[in-house]
Amino acid sequence: MSVPDVKLIQPRVFSDSRGYFFETFLAERYEHAGVRGPFVQDNVSSSHRHVLRGLHLQWPGEVQGKLVSAYRGTIWDVAVDVRVGSPTFGHSVGAELSEENHCQLWVPPGFAHGFVVISESALVSYKCTAPHSPRDEVSIRWNDPTLAVRWPSAAPTLSERDAAAPFFADLPPSSVPQYIADSRG
Repeated sequence: MSVPDVKLIQPRVFSDSRGYFFETFLAERYEHAGVRGPFVQDNVSSSHRHVLRGLHLQWPGEVQGKLVSAYRGTIWDVAVDVRVGSPTFGHSVGAELSEENHCQLWVPPGFAHGFVVISESALVSYKCTAPHSPRDEVSIRWNDPTLAVRWPSAAPTLSERDAAAPFFADLPPSSVPQYIADSRG
């Protein structure tokens, strides 16, 4: 991955004529891969084609890491390093997550996250390291030119909140993560 803190996880999948089986999470295996919990909240979202959710993060209180999976459909999932002072500041990692490839994306604390649905619909799961905290929610404009995320949809369907999200440069300093070497965010 071009941003070492972001991890693309490919679980072992056991398939046969009946279907498939795979472990969606095993703490020891994920910690060995650099994905650290503890995980305290699981979320699920359902969306239709071209729906874009993001870019979101929580800062400064309940800082949240996310392990993202698509259990139905296909999404283009994105993690953006928005930690000021980071060697990879402004870099993004995008990956296709689907019910066929079973891949998961680890979005570390201090990174903005978003996804767009590229199938007819998608069911997405987020395993989170901190509970949802409305007072710590930060939204960044999905098409912020400073971050230059490459989305596969030029005209996505957005929530009112995401459509009105500020550009990164317009965020108050207290809403912007600072990079600290050898930290979790």
